[in-house]
Amino acid sequence: MPILSLPFARGLLAAAALIALAPAVLAQGKPSRASIDETYRQDRAACLDSASQHERSACLREAGAARAEALRGRPLTGASPEELTRNALQRCQRLPPENKMLCERMARGEGTASGSVAAGGLIKELEIQVPAPAPMAAPPPMMAPPSPAAPTPMEPPPLPK
Repeated sequence: MPILSLPFARGLLAAAALIALAPAVLAQGKPSRASIDETYRQDRAACLDSASQHERSACLREAGAARAEALRGRPLTGASPEELTRNALQRCQRLPPENKMLCERMARGEGTASGSVAAGGLIKELEIQVPAPAPMAAPPPMMAPPSPAAPTPMEPPPLPK
């Protein structure tokens, strides 16, 4: 598993700060243009601290997108838990019937989750107990093959006369 570089970690930290600050600004009601611009300046400054040009440009794009959404009055907090559950249940609709029920149970929160996005993936599991199939009936006993009939003696061919 690769170790995060310091510039990459800074970029992630800046993006996390951007995401963490957005709900606080929105919780105060509709933010003013001045507060939106101030938040953008802070986000931009955090992005410019990144040593990697790629991470810096991605961070700046995110900061600009967050500012644009704030100016439109759209919340940056993401979807509600109910909306996320509804979306997950819709994704289950495309599955075959035998998998659809299990998918819906997992979408409603059953099962366990391990790992993390940062570690490379989130594994979700749902253990179910399936009864063992009924034991098969024993096959009927094999009957002994019929004994071959005693061979009939072959008659010698008739002698010429």
